[in-house]
Amino acid sequence: MGVDEAEVPVDAVGKRVSCGGERATVRYFGPVPPTAGLWLGVEWDNPDRGKHDGSHEGVQYFTCRHPTGGSFVRPAKVSFGVDYLTAVRQEYKIDSEEVLSEEISISKKKLKWGNIKERGFESLPSVLLSRSDVSWSGADGEIRTTTPNVEWLDLTGTLMSCWEDVATISQQLDRLEGLQLSYNRLRLPPDPSALRHAFSALKVVVLNGCQLTWPQILECAPMWPQLEDLCVEENSITELQRPEGLLQSLKSLSLSSNPLVQDSVLSLSALPRLEQLNLSKTGLSVIQFEDAAPGSHTAAYAALKNLNLDHNSITEWFVVNELAKLPSLVRLSCRGNKLVSRDGNPKTANQMLIAKLGQLVVLNSCEIHADDRRGAELDYIKMFGEEWLKAGGRSQPSPQFICEHPRYQALISKYGAPEEGELRKPEPFALKNQLLKITFVFPDDANRKPLEKKLPASMVVQKVKGLLYRLLKVPAADLRLTYTSPKMVGTEFEIDSDLKTLQFYSIEDGDQVLVRWS
Repeated sequence: MGVDEAEVPVDAVGKRVSCGGERATVRYFGPVPPTAGLWLGVEWDNPDRGKHDGSHEGVQYFTCRHPTGGSFVRPAKVSFGVDYLTAVRQEYKIDSEEVLSEEISISKKKLKWGNIKERGFESLPSVLLSRSDVSWSGADGEIRTTTPNVEWLDLTGTLMSCWEDVATISQQLDRLEGLQLSYNRLRLPPDPSALRHAFSALKVVVLNGCQLTWPQILECAPMWPQLEDLCVEENSITELQRPEGLLQSLKSLSLSSNPLVQDSVLSLSALPRLEQLNLSKTGLSVIQFEDAAPGSHTAAYAALKNLNLDHNSITEWFVVNELAKLPSLVRLSCRGNKLVSRDGNPKTANQMLIAKLGQLVVLNSCEIHADDRRGAELDYIKMFGEEWLKAGGRSQPSPQFICEHPRYQALISKYGAPEEGELRKPEPFALKNQLLKITFVFPDDANRKPLEKKLPASMVVQKVKGLLYRLLKVPAADLRLTYTSPKMVGTEFEIDSDLKTLQFYSIEDGDQVLVRWS
């Protein structure tokens, strides 16, 4: 650890270093008067580690993204890293006692150390150097002869400082298909196309948390001519420009945890082979395909099969109608949004999603079975039957109804029109309509009889525990609740948040709540 002043690389500025377990980029090397000797001015990956913005006593030596992201450190305190093969040997070292014994037991067979050493790293299909201090390739050609069969390389959070350094490693790995480079700070090459040969076989690239913008990613794209899977989560991606002539072989793209400009999402429809798209935690509230009328298919995202919209700000059901325009969509994840049904029941909201999206086979990671779909679609018909009739349903529904329920007529054709007695008429959101008959049981107290109560579905768990405290004289903080349902015999569900309602946990009339305490 640490280098003498004379050993600091000539091209130190821009290099990555480690210091005290933290990563940083060198922004300055030289004197800092009035102190003696030479200093490294570094910008920390974690700005909380820094002290200033690169200035000292009124002199600006370098600049930082963050006003307290910089520090001056002595060269003896930092490491500029090691070459690839040194890092591999450190990561995959063999136990010294076994080495000294000159034979190793593998599956009850005795093998001489000399044979293992010779075969060593040649058979490795993957090399995982995450958080290691690897920073450069080493002697030319050694990687190709030492780890020739590597298909997956993980360089997460290393000391690699530029794409050229990565290329000197990857160009010696002829079988390399997957490259993990998350949480690095890589300078962009002046001519990305010149590095194309080094990444020509790559199919998967992961660049999470690299402070990249979308234009920078498109700038790098010519380096990856065969890329099929790109993961760029937790970056600085906002507006998405059309990838004209770039990433045309891409099948999977993850943009999760980027603050996207939602109107620019349609730009990605220029990716003709895109099958899987992750837009979770991107702040989306609206997606619209204005080229297609309600109930018809959009020309955008023709190949898209799998879409993740978890933990966004989607509140309007018309967005689901827009998703129904995607011609190939069969898998959707939409958890953590605020799509609410009239009765406020999350299960009803899921039924509406299934009914509105006729091609869907998986919702929120759960397969939609034929009985599930039939039940959801029949309930949907009944749920909105009254509105359908008022909108002139038996002859021709109004344009507004068709806009709000594009699939309704298709469901009528599939199952027939609802009878008057089947219609679910909207009822006032009254307390009497939500009372749940719940039986409280006490599995750890055999002498205590079950207790039956009628409680509103909107009651929060904290108030339920307050009620139990008055009955049991057990502090609410000591109570642990679970519940069972006659619909799923043998399964016990946790009630783990005091601030959620009974309705949130899908507790229904006739369910049983199990009460335990410490």
